[in-house]
Amino acid sequence: MRIARWEIEGRTEEGLVHEGRLVPFPEGTTVAGLLEAGLESALAAGERLIAEADRAGGSGHEPGAVRLLAPLRPAAIRDFVAFEEHVEGVAVSVDGRGGVPEAWYRYPTFYFTNPHSVLGPDDVVTPPPCEALDFELEVAAIIGAPARDGSDLTPAEGAAAVFGYTIMNDWSARDVQAREMQVRLGPAKGKDFGTALGPWIVTADEFADLVDDEGFLPLELEARVNGERIGHDLLSNMGWPFGELIAYASRNTRVVPGDVLGSGTAGNGGCLGELWGRNGSRTPPPLVEGDTVTLRVERIGELRGTVGPAREVPEIPPARARRRARSR
Repeated sequence: MRIARWEIEGRTEEGLVHEGRLVPFPEGTTVAGLLEAGLESALAAGERLIAEADRAGGSGHEPGAVRLLAPLRPAAIRDFVAFEEHVEGVAVSVDGRGGVPEAWYRYPTFYFTNPHSVLGPDDVVTPPPCEALDFELEVAAIIGAPARDGSDLTPAEGAAAVFGYTIMNDWSARDVQAREMQVRLGPAKGKDFGTALGPWIVTADEFADLVDDEGFLPLELEARVNGERIGHDLLSNMGWPFGELIAYASRNTRVVPGDVLGSGTAGNGGCLGELWGRNGSRTPPPLVEGDTVTLRVERIGELRGTVGPAREVPEIPPARARRRARSR
């Protein structure tokens, strides 16, 4: 089942993608409500809606008549760095050191990014002024109804909490990211200006035949810039399957319906930064205004985004020299 959100005639609708048409939910049904109810309940509701649409003779909208939106409003976005090959390459271009830290192998690592800067399919990203704009090819798991209250999940419970998957592009300003991470914190402003999700959520049951004994999904991934293939990989090259990522994310806290957990960037050219680290130069070149990035994931579809002009923002002065007084 594919779940989407779209804009038509100035209003936002949510519904299913069925036989090439967009079928709106009945009144009272929402993406958020289906996530809260969990996958089994959502599939049953979807079957009823599709049966009604078929009886109505193919009701719904043609995709060309609407503007697709991000398929959900995330409760939170955690983005992992789960591909060893990506870490190997991008470390050189971001911090100059290279190599994979030993700490990477022990536990999965993630950062929180901005749910208020989510973009949808074919949206234009507005980057900060930067000289090293990049894309990131990722798959994101969407949390449905987790066990108990979503806290301290086991890997099996983490896997069971996956409602579905979508494509994710974690747009990145590498030069801004490199500067702020010198302070041993971040990334932050190097990434929080745009996270694209879409084109829809494909429910987890549609991947059941591909899941291996450890929980990995060997989906084929591809990234193109202006039509030129830049990278391709398999999702199963992650160091941990999604169930283990979710279990780790839930430690001492909670994952809740609507949480988005990114796989991290694929290897083998899943971003330009990895290739810059391997090539010793910015080859291929950084993205510029007008460039179009197309990410494709087997069984999910295609997510496109275009680079717009940089946004001019108010300047922030440098830190002031202080006397470090301890009292007035």
